[in-house]
Amino acid sequence: MYLDRPYAREVGHVVEAAGLTEGHDVPQDVLNSILHWLRKGGHDPVETLDMCRKGSLDGGRFCQNEGCEVVGHLKEFKVCPQCKIARYCGAACQTQDWTAGGHKETCGTMASTVARNRATAQQSSCF
Repeated sequence: MYLDRPYAREVGHVVEAAGLTEGHDVPQDVLNSILHWLRKGGHDPVETLDMCRKGSLDGGRFCQNEGCEVVGHLKEFKVCPQCKIARYCGAACQTQDWTAGGHKETCGTMASTVARNRATAQQSSCF
């Protein structure tokens, strides 16, 4: 069951004891790995996963515009077309952040950093 991985055996028992093996569509080996790294980082796996579940159901504040109080799901927020990092709830917040929020100064820098990271990742994944 644990494919001879010592940490997977320990985490697998924690998962089963905590009742985290049902009610989700995450493959067991992925869940075991997540739980392992949560424990290794000193986090309570049950509390952290409950917080993630709650966040995915209730939504969150993803708008990059400082002071925006709009709450929703990540996919509902539009991505900046240039840097592909900043997210906004609507055109008004995007315009305000571009002019007064400082995104205009950082957008090009973020876009070039993302492009460089993608190129590096593609080069390192080639055999």
